[in-house]
Amino acid sequence: MPEKKKSLNITDAEWEVMRVAWATKETTSKEVTEILNEKKEWKSTTVKTLLSRLVDKEMLGTMRNGNKFTYFPLIEERKSIESLSEEMLEKVCSKKVGRVVTSIIKDSQLSFDDIDQLETLLKEKRKTAVKVVPCNCTPGQCQCHLVR
Repeated sequence: MPEKKKSLNITDAEWEVMRVAWATKETTSKEVTEILNEKKEWKSTTVKTLLSRLVDKEMLGTMRNGNKFTYFPLIEERKSIESLSEEMLEKVCSKKVGRVVTSIIKDSQLSFDDIDQLETLLKEKRKTAVKVVPCNCTPGQCQCHLVR
């Protein structure tokens, strides 16, 4: 059985701050406020609270530079995205995962490289595909048991 990844357990607002940290490699509360100002119009106190929570959750590290702090990511963006997608798919009946993936692809703008990677991955997945994906739900969470 594959090793289960650690749950991120971060809010949408914290995710916005992490995106800035990943993009900048290291940042200050002032920089986060400036970058997100047009999108969120958060006060500096809100940003400082979010940064503090992310430090507490061990998503960000911090260094003191004089009278200000610099923040840097402790977790890779790629690993966070993998964890996020795993968490999302755990919330869905395993028989419906294909529909979720189809919906994501359908609703996303993709590059030619993205499509090439997906095609390659699907060819590989076909080698281990099953005729019917078994339901992983607790009885009463879905209607799979009603369909014969």
